[in-house]
Amino acid sequence: MADSTLQAIQNKVRRLTRSPSTSQLSDADLNQYINTFVLYNFPSNIRLFNLRSTLTFYTQPNIDTYPTDTTNPMNPLFNFKNKYIAVHPPLFMAGIQSFYTQWRDVFYGYYPQTNTVAMTGLQGDGTPNLQSGVVTAHPMLQNNVIFTCLDTNGVAMILIDYPIAGSTTSGYLGLPNQTTTVPSVIYGNIEYVTGQFSVSWPNNTQPAAPIFCENIAYQPGKPLAMLYYDDVFTIRPVPDNVYSIQIEVDTRPTELLSSSQSPDLEQWWQYIAYGASLLIFQDRMDLESVQQIMPEYNRQERMVLRTTLTQQANERTVTIYTQGKNYNLGWFGNGWPY
Repeated sequence: MADSTLQAIQNKVRRLTRSPSTSQLSDADLNQYINTFVLYNFPSNIRLFNLRSTLTFYTQPNIDTYPTDTTNPMNPLFNFKNKYIAVHPPLFMAGIQSFYTQWRDVFYGYYPQTNTVAMTGLQGDGTPNLQSGVVTAHPMLQNNVIFTCLDTNGVAMILIDYPIAGSTTSGYLGLPNQTTTVPSVIYGNIEYVTGQFSVSWPNNTQPAAPIFCENIAYQPGKPLAMLYYDDVFTIRPVPDNVYSIQIEVDTRPTELLSSSQSPDLEQWWQYIAYGASLLIFQDRMDLESVQQIMPEYNRQERMVLRTTLTQQANERTVTIYTQGKNYNLGWFGNGWPY
């Protein structure tokens, strides 16, 4: 069987670039060129059927947003930006095909962000003392809670919520525009599900007016739609339980770290070798060599794409009339399958 390992790719690159000695091109630099092409140039140049995969993550009760910048290695969304290149429909929630969009106006057209502004029944007494109560509209969305009160000079004081990491129901109250996930000074707490809260104000203020709360209430249920925007998945309705979310993603090729390791598809090894050689010639400003290997590089790219083109030729282009494209003759109504 033909050798397609990292060692074979290294040997091919050294021959193409006329760099047989490590004094001309160290192994570390060579591997850097190879993996730069594999991780960044390769997936940007062509998208392959072999690299289309299914991403599955899970909802939490009363949590509507799922950021992809999580630092938890056990979270399926960990290192999302580096592992996945693009997100594609179809979307399945709890096994049922659901609505997916990347447009905020479309998503919030179906699920408006209607703010409730109501008095809490509390009155500022001229001191920053802690006061407690229950917000009228609850449960409420996280990161959308605002408490306001006028001071004795008629200036509005504002506190916003900061969800507590690891909790699906509790948050802190703090001053707005803080870059940390926990406010530097905590001015109270909020329970998103029950509506219970406690609030105080900065020591240099004198609250002397009714205390208002502005929030977005919701009715939890089985999710039917998802928005992907700003590297965050937003789900509606807000989940009332744990549900599996499945969506298609384009993945990056696997980095080559061991000399005995082969690419995800062994056929790619020559394409990778020519791509890494191009990067080396470009850094050397050897444009003549770039032009000499470009025809073979393009031929290797077409050969790599052939599998994807053949696979895609098995099916007609999907339209709204394609049989089986949508449930119930293209309409989700009549209560089925929901």
